[in-house]
Amino acid sequence: MPTLTVKNVPEHICREIRTLAGGESRSLSAEVIRLLDEALSSRRRLAVQARVLAEIDHHRFSPSGKLPPAEVLVREDRQR
Repeated sequence: MPTLTVKNVPEHICREIRTLAGGESRSLSAEVIRLLDEALSSRRRLAVQARVLAEIDHHRFSPSGKLPPAEVLVREDRQR
């Protein structure tokens, strides 16, 4: 399995990861791998959501100006 080395990690980040790892009875390495996996999964989900929202927005109904004004439609409806 590949090895990843990260240099110059701020102390507060190391401290927080150690705390998370200890709370879950994981090694520091295992916790970093879990956090990286979680971050990448989240990023993929956000990308899918963005594509879905863009598709919805693309297909959303938007009047082209060819519809009669609302007052005309209401008036016609009242006359029925």
